[in-house]
Amino acid sequence: MKKPLLALPVAAAAAAAVVALATPAVAAPTGDTVVTFTVATADLNISVPPAVNLGSVFSGGVLTGELGTVKVTDSRAALAATWVTTVSSSAFTTGSGTAEETISPALVEYWSGQATAVTGTGTVVPGQPTQTDAVSLSAPRTAFSKTSGSGNNSVAWAPDVRIAVPATAVGGTYTGVITHSVA
Repeated sequence: MKKPLLALPVAAAAAAAVVALATPAVAAPTGDTVVTFTVATADLNISVPPAVNLGSVFSGGVLTGELGTVKVTDSRAALAATWVTTVSSSAFTTGSGTAEETISPALVEYWSGQATAVTGTGTVVPGQPTQTDAVSLSAPRTAFSKTSGSGNNSVAWAPDVRIAVPATAVGGTYTGVITHSVA
């Protein structure tokens, strides 16, 4: 009797399949997935009222008023989220700006007052916490600062100004610019 030639290899293949099925698979005990993402950052910005009318005063008088809310928004998400806001003033003029039509920035006093709103972590420091701390704007002054903390933050305050009008000032509507900047 003749044996088929294919029978032996088929039987060997079947036996190998049974052995392969019977051998347990080796699995890794852990698996790592590297995950990345970005914390978005933005800018350091300041917002101020576009205009304010402080009213009226006679020559030789003193005019005091609030400028409105100034707000610094720090969206840099920085590890050391610190900043300093400075304030300065132009001269106030009317007419053609002659000496009698000009009030010098040295006659403009500023005080920041305390913070009216704060978000985020860290320490915020008013430049001039009270009216008795008022400073002349004859040179740029620190209005507010953030000296510590991290991440996004914001601070708002409502500063006041006091303008000493010289007795030699002529009548008219005086206009000047008070500038806040942050860095």
